[in-house]
Amino acid sequence: MGGKISARQVLTPAGWLADAVVSWDDDGCITSVDGGGFDEATAVGTLVPGVANLHTHSFQRAMAGLAETRGPSGADDFWSWREVMYRFLGVLTPEHIEVIAAQVQMDMAEAGFTASAEFHYLHHQPGGARFADMAETSRRIMAASETSGIGLTHLPVLYSRGGLDDRPLSEGQARFGCTPDEFAKLYEAIVDAARDMPSDFRLGIAPHSLRAVSRDGLDACRELCPDGPIHIHAAEQVKEVEEVSAHLGARPVRYLLDAVGAGARWCLIHATHVDDGEVTDLARSGAVAGLCPTTEANLGDGIFPAQTFLAAGGSFGVGSDSNIRISLAEELRMLEVSQRLALRQRAVLTDDANRSNGRNLLERAAAGGAKAIGRNAGGIETGMLADLVALSDETPFLDWPTPDHRLDAWIFGAEEKAVSDVWSAGRHIVTEGNHIRREAITARFRKTMRELAEAL
Repeated sequence: MGGKISARQVLTPAGWLADAVVSWDDDGCITSVDGGGFDEATAVGTLVPGVANLHTHSFQRAMAGLAETRGPSGADDFWSWREVMYRFLGVLTPEHIEVIAAQVQMDMAEAGFTASAEFHYLHHQPGGARFADMAETSRRIMAASETSGIGLTHLPVLYSRGGLDDRPLSEGQARFGCTPDEFAKLYEAIVDAARDMPSDFRLGIAPHSLRAVSRDGLDACRELCPDGPIHIHAAEQVKEVEEVSAHLGARPVRYLLDAVGAGARWCLIHATHVDDGEVTDLARSGAVAGLCPTTEANLGDGIFPAQTFLAAGGSFGVGSDSNIRISLAEELRMLEVSQRLALRQRAVLTDDANRSNGRNLLERAAAGGAKAIGRNAGGIETGMLADLVALSDETPFLDWPTPDHRLDAWIFGAEEKAVSDVWSAGRHIVTEGNHIRREAITARFRKTMRELAEAL
């Protein structure tokens, strides 16, 4: 159903527009952005483009806090965290997966995300036995998005080996594993399951990583998904860079760019450990860098060289990955602050267009995130989806006369809830700071967490 909203300030690609009305049609596409029919009585304060959360493993939200104790080795890192995650997988049912995903998507919406890209590798039962319906767990993610109303790009993951030496999957990886032939059947089942999804739903594909997928597997993924987005983990860890270099003769990002031809419909998740040539060529390729600053900090991954990447014309988006925290403002803040710490400068990720640091980060993340997940969004303009976020007039921290300063205050300062309303493809899913189905979603999540606590 179409709709419209009045706003005292609207951030458009051409800049701020005062006292404007944004209207959209029954498909959730914006039809006009102008001052006609402005209604002061119902107007929101500051309206900005929604941002896509381009990388999430929603089930990991439920294990937040379980991997924060130092292990006996005294040298905890991504690899030791991964073992905790594998053990957690042993108790998750399809029902748990759906309930957790709905909670995560609700939290994303309340934080200002208007779409989510689920990097989904949890295909099978504990121990690896197949479900009667191969698309069982993907259906659960789709069902969660219909409950939450958030836009969804679903990215089924091919995960077929334990490492570049072609060793078999470990016990902890059994729920992920598919041969390319089996994955093709799984993907076909997911295509069928998605037929009744909303018109803004997108289906892409995700070869997990060069560790987990052979070159034949990469090619198979491109054939299965000839038009949609392709996401892959790349260069997250130094150990991964060393292993790929030893087996393939090139660093991960270099191999993906030169040997595989990663380009405009690709999103390289993390890309943390890249050399100068890779940074420049990744920017020029048109591929999006999928950055997850809060998770990368939590796992001790490292810092992506964002200043150099943006200077070379690169596009980026942000994701909450492990969902240890779900906050759009915090992802953007962490991205900027990490650069400040590394370079000992301030206001690093901005440009010469007289935009504030916060506005520059938001606009770039909105455009890059939408591109990465194949969504016609990322800006408030005619023809794009009505993915919209309103900031609250009731938040004193944001009560500045200049809208750029409001964005900076939200991203770098505000602790309380700053988002008042959210629309995803015109669906009004957050109002007065709360998701429209908060009570029901939270009740189911609370029950699931009790069940998990008893099972672990």
